[in-house]
Amino acid sequence: MTHDFQAWSEIDNGTVPIDDGELFYETAGSGPAVVLLHGGMLDQHMWDEQFAWLVNSGLRVVRYDSRGHGLSSTVTGDWSNHDDLVALLDALDIPRAVLVGLSHGSRVALDAALAHPARVSALFLAAPGISGRTFTDPFILEHIREQVAAVGEADGAERYVEHFLRMWVDGPYRAPSAMHPGFRERMRASASANVEVHADGVGAGMPLEVGAAERLGEIRVPTAVLDGDLDSTDISANAHAIALQVPGARRIRVPAAGHMVNLENTSLFDRELHAFLSSLDL
Repeated sequence: MTHDFQAWSEIDNGTVPIDDGELFYETAGSGPAVVLLHGGMLDQHMWDEQFAWLVNSGLRVVRYDSRGHGLSSTVTGDWSNHDDLVALLDALDIPRAVLVGLSHGSRVALDAALAHPARVSALFLAAPGISGRTFTDPFILEHIREQVAAVGEADGAERYVEHFLRMWVDGPYRAPSAMHPGFRERMRASASANVEVHADGVGAGMPLEVGAAERLGEIRVPTAVLDGDLDSTDISANAHAIALQVPGARRIRVPAAGHMVNLENTSLFDRELHAFLSSLDL
């Protein structure tokens, strides 16, 4: 595979029906499939830095907005993110795919590998969430409490998004002023759009998950996990658990990065992802 940028095929986009809604997706390229799964309160455009070069690497690349995010449907009741993912794979005639996820996207990828193992060929997990593991970091818990308090208040949406930025963009070791303002505003715009468009879905249902925390040892596909050295201790603990319990998993610490590792240390992230994909028998 080559990492060089060159002209690549046009992007196809569309929607796939799911229970009580639809998923919006984009895809380009041909070859083995790689699916990009975004973080919570964001959308598929958090992968803009990776999408083109992955297509140029001789892959079919798919990215989509999860239910309750971006251009996909708002949540109306209980749902399963990993089943939504398989519905997308079915509609696009993809038998198996490498799953690349960040944060909530990693959480969905792990659940998919456990609930639908025949559909997942490898896992590349960044700043991973894990279903069945609760937050314990006091920094995260305090900002979650502030988010809950903001719901329904006059300026609640703005405050809700700001606490998201404090947790998952700045992180526990940096003040907002230490962040690149353009990067922070990009994340704010994405999160604010999700809050505005999908506000009716807040509390409308619960995600049905597999409890991956107790089942990591069942995963049998090549796995790499990355975590930033400026991220929450909860995320570091998740990365450690995956590296310890998933057979053969490799952990990569990302220096000078918080939660959004693909955007904060893009060169290292891209290099590790390229090496990981090159090592697979796709």
